[in-house]
Amino acid sequence: MLEHFFQCPYCWEEISMLLDTSTSQTYIEDCETCCNPMQITTAFSYGELVGFEVKNIEQ
Repeated sequence: MLEHFFQCPYCWEEISMLLDTSTSQTYIEDCETCCNPMQITTAFSYGELVGFEVKNIEQ
């Protein structure tokens, strides 16, 4: 597991999230501050984070 910090695309609060380093994935997660849904995409190579994207899904 890897702790990663990023900003919510809705409320701009900094969020901390634990990421599973064993697989790349895309999923929906609610912001812990404003509760709006975000699309999280992670990419890992040999356990290293090589890509991270968070998007507002209500555009």
